[in-house]
Amino acid sequence: MTGAGYLCLSAMALAFLAALLWNRWRTRRLFRRLDRMLDEALRGEFREESFDETLLSAVETKLAHYLSASAVSAGRLQEERDKIKTLIADVSHQTKTPVANVLLYAQLLEEQAPEDCRACTAALGEQARKLQSLIESLVKTSRLEAGVLALHPRPGPLGPMLEAAAGQFAPKAAEKGLELALEPTEAEAVFDPKWTAEAVCNLIDNAVKYTPSGSVTISARAYELFARVDVADTGPGVAEEELEKLFLRFYRGGAALDTEGVGVGLYLVRQIAQGQGGYVKVFSRPGKGARFSLFLPRN
Repeated sequence: MTGAGYLCLSAMALAFLAALLWNRWRTRRLFRRLDRMLDEALRGEFREESFDETLLSAVETKLAHYLSASAVSAGRLQEERDKIKTLIADVSHQTKTPVANVLLYAQLLEEQAPEDCRACTAALGEQARKLQSLIESLVKTSRLEAGVLALHPRPGPLGPMLEAAAGQFAPKAAEKGLELALEPTEAEAVFDPKWTAEAVCNLIDNAVKYTPSGSVTISARAYELFARVDVADTGPGVAEEELEKLFLRFYRGGAALDTEGVGVGLYLVRQIAQGQGGYVKVFSRPGKGARFSLFLPRN
């Protein structure tokens, strides 16, 4: 090959290398621009800068349209949440006084009614209390679902919260002749004290309510990522085909049809658990009792 041939090949190689470097530089510049666009979008500062026929300009235009539509959707969502918040507040406020009055008059009737009418007045009072419980549970659930009430998890020990919850149901358990046991624990988790106590109380209430005899045991233990709170009972247990339905709103198992309740408690437990990055599970066999486990994150 002649010297001219070598020069030609060298020039071609240099041209190819230059083109490769140029394309690499343009690609890096494009990705840096896209990265900056996304950062501006996250900060809410994005503005279109290119108004030409390039692909980057088309991307900028589509991104601007998407962000504009997202802002409109977010605004509408906030409006809907505000409406739901107002509705929940109105329902909660407007139903408190009538239900309280019904309970009061039912109690007065039961005290003053003739003997043969007291069964009816007692039933009236029971239904009024059930209505009150249903309204309170629905309001709590709706507030959580609509984001009206926010959960505020923070690190802390589980022992004091469990002790307070167990103490609340000790009289009810003693009245039924049940042994309510709380195992000592040093487990800690990241949880909202108020709402987690609400969830645990719902689990204990169910255990005491549906256990005719035997015991209810509350315990907690810590693992690497989660802490587990267990509420175990010696009740009738839950059929396998019902396990997946227990946490549905208003669902009541076959064993619970003759027991007071509205079927919202376990649904609320699941909402509270998920709102804190946790979850709830149930382990049971018919005739062998049930164990409800509330998992709470440790970090």
